[in-house]
Amino acid sequence: MTALEVLAQPITVMPARSGAGAAVACVSTSHCTHCHLRQWCAPSGIASTDGDRADSLMFGRRRVRAGQRLYREGEPFKYLYEVRSGNLKSSLTTAQGLARVSAFHMTGELIGLDGVAEGQHASSVTALEDAEVCAVSYALLTELALSHAQLQQTLMQHMSREIVRELRMLVLLGNMTAEERLATFLLSLSQRLAARGYSSSDFHMRMTRADIGSYLGLTLETVSRTFSAFQKLRLLEVDQRHIRITDLGGLTRVGDQRAHKELH
Repeated sequence: MTALEVLAQPITVMPARSGAGAAVACVSTSHCTHCHLRQWCAPSGIASTDGDRADSLMFGRRRVRAGQRLYREGEPFKYLYEVRSGNLKSSLTTAQGLARVSAFHMTGELIGLDGVAEGQHASSVTALEDAEVCAVSYALLTELALSHAQLQQTLMQHMSREIVRELRMLVLLGNMTAEERLATFLLSLSQRLAARGYSSSDFHMRMTRADIGSYLGLTLETVSRTFSAFQKLRLLEVDQRHIRITDLGGLTRVGDQRAHKELH
């Protein structure tokens, strides 16, 4: 049986467990050419040129309830996940045993790359709201990519895009003030939403302020104080987690325009 034929079989899903892991379940299998994420998905290298072949690639779809984990730090790495709907976060455990948010994921983004190097996941991924992902075996996908150059290129581009974006964010945040960090974060979030057809200036944040602080290396109090400062400067209107950017130019200046361009 070839890798393509194996991929056409339903993916074996992780068994349901009690507690936090119980929320992950197989919903169904999905055809590439009928998926609204076709333009984002890693197999699009095939889907764009061979519809019949793409239709044979059925990916296991998993639903993860809000607050539940897709996978845990230290678990064996088997799958890559494409976010089909909803938002999730990645977190790492520090040497002091504390969880630190390392990334936020939204529709169309690839999750699971943290497991490629060591064969086990270096982080945990938790749903910020009810979410659904498509899962594909990394071993079978890479085997298939060996004989399909366009698929291989697309897969590598996805990997590179995720790694570079996070590395640039970490480097930039290292020398920024609290105001610059929060402004840069909001601008990056704005552009990511705009790229998916959502409003770039009026949106609901799925992460808490504590999550934002963990990601930016700021205390919860500092994040709240900085949001209040931005409101006083009339850069934003804030209603709990709902954000409306009222002065994009001003927010960009706070975040440093040159640094913001580097993120993209």
